[in-house]
Amino acid sequence: MTSMTPASPTPIAKPKRPRPQVMRLTEAAAARIRELTRRADSEIVGLRVGVKNGGCAGQSYTVEYAHEIRPTDEVVEDKGVKILVDPKAVLFLLGTEMDYKADKMQAQFIFNNPNQVSACGCGESVQLKPAQV
Repeated sequence: MTSMTPASPTPIAKPKRPRPQVMRLTEAAAARIRELTRRADSEIVGLRVGVKNGGCAGQSYTVEYAHEIRPTDEVVEDKGVKILVDPKAVLFLLGTEMDYKADKMQAQFIFNNPNQVSACGCGESVQLKPAQV
């Protein structure tokens, strides 16, 4: 004798929500990244951006050449360049605008980050909180 069970309803697939872009670039930042890519000694696919612990306020941004795309990288393409975001930094960088400023005294990438709680007086480190998603 076999028992009959009612068929379970087929789950309805919900449409996927678009993923927010982790970071966006200003035109100045994109131009600087294009210039760095052209002048690099070896082939690079873009810049890798992350966050590391340390400094007066507790954390600092990292920017380095990326020679390959890692399987875990969050790839951001904006204004014709690639930024590869370290997966451990995604929640801290969500919504960040990366800019580039140069004046007589210094030239640097600037991170306009809505998740930044504070910064140290010397400007080398920040305190970040994870984004509220």
